[in-house]
Amino acid sequence: MDGKLRNMASLYLSYGEKILFLYRIGSRVVNNSYVGSAGGHFEQEELNDAKSCVLRELNEETGLSKEDIKDLALRYVTLRLKDNEIRQNYYFFADLIDIDKEISSNEGRLEWVDCKNVSSLDMPFTAKYVIEHFLKVGRNTACLYSGIATVDGVDFIEMKNF
Repeated sequence: MDGKLRNMASLYLSYGEKILFLYRIGSRVVNNSYVGSAGGHFEQEELNDAKSCVLRELNEETGLSKEDIKDLALRYVTLRLKDNEIRQNYYFFADLIDIDKEISSNEGRLEWVDCKNVSSLDMPFTAKYVIEHFLKVGRNTACLYSGIATVDGVDFIEMKNF
């Protein structure tokens, strides 16, 4: 292992019992798969500011800004060793203020999915476990969770400030 890192951030927007997913098409890392409403790789100046990254990606990919959302929070940080690099993912969640606002993406097709149907979507490995944990546990708390990917899934633990 040579210590290569890939830092990525994702944002999942919700409205009531629906979550906005992007069916990503044409990406070099994640292709033909459901991912967060917006997200991507950190720019050099964002390496210590995941929130700036996810807000930039939100604007670039959907045209939305922080004024269009509420309750933005970092809820999950995951680590996975894949293709000889450590992939660090920062997962944010927020509520969309106006469901009737027209939203489109230049990265693929946006789809509102009812929470009870999310488990049937084809998603990247850690994202699938993050969403599963969020729907069962995370959305009922304000906690930040850390997840380590294993061959059997993702092991989550609540991160505490001490």
